[in-house]
Amino acid sequence: MCRRSLNVGFVLALLAATFWLPLARGQEDTVEKEIRSGEEQFVKAFDGGKAAELAAMFMPRGELIDEEGNITQGTQELAALFTKFFEKYPGAKLALDIESIRPLGSNLAIEEGTRWITVGKEDDSVQAQLRYTAVRVRTQDGRWLIASIRESAEELPPTPHDQLQPLAWLIGEWVNEGSDAAVKITYRWSEDTNFILGDYEITVAGKPAMKSSHRIGWDPLAGKVRSWLFDGDGGFSEGHWTEVEEGWVIKSTSINPDGTTGNATLTVIPDGNDKFSMKGTERIVGFFREPDFDLTIVRKPPVAAAALQ
Repeated sequence: MCRRSLNVGFVLALLAATFWLPLARGQEDTVEKEIRSGEEQFVKAFDGGKAAELAAMFMPRGELIDEEGNITQGTQELAALFTKFFEKYPGAKLALDIESIRPLGSNLAIEEGTRWITVGKEDDSVQAQLRYTAVRVRTQDGRWLIASIRESAEELPPTPHDQLQPLAWLIGEWVNEGSDAAVKITYRWSEDTNFILGDYEITVAGKPAMKSSHRIGWDPLAGKVRSWLFDGDGGFSEGHWTEVEEGWVIKSTSINPDGTTGNATLTVIPDGNDKFSMKGTERIVGFFREPDFDLTIVRKPPVAAAALQ
């Protein structure tokens, strides 16, 4: 059956014409207290799986509009909806955060907040987070029934892990072998997956020359990727990353073990999934300009099973 829902503005206008009475001074706190008490009963009935009791907390023609726009209207349909939900998700639990209650009169109010519905067992539970707006009407017996409630999926802000996804291709082992030194690089996700961690190992003529550790994270204040590199000799550097069309430009500043400072611009350009170039320009250490460099770094091929044996 196809049904069109009354929009919230029209519902308010209709209800205001029928139920609106001026709010007496000092009554706002009373209205909020009564509605919050009603929500406590709603949560208690939901956690107890009491479908009929939940439906009775709506007006006889009250409606629920879910995050997909599906409309359930009237006590009978609402009771059937809740019954079906509890049969599919026995033991479901509800938590809510009432963010605002705005009385529009002594018998009409708007409630807004967030609901969390948790289904499944503790070790394998799933939680849905929903925004909601409810129109509530006070009946002659003092109950605040729901005339209309609309739910919408909560759009959560991206996590640091989400922000670092453009650099996820770094994960793995990489090598660069030049005429004077060999560099081995390994990148992995941190345990909480909010950082990319890197280990650098430089060898000269087959002997260890330098080890460094790299941490790449998201700077929410700057709205950019940021990194820190710590060298085994006590030096360290900080990089601010900017994504460009062909790759990344990193503005790096460093403190050397002898107290001198350094600056450089690094450009990282991926070439497919198994190779990238790193160019160093504008390199200044102390008062001296250092030569530019251009490295090609390739993904380390997997060790053959025969070689392992």
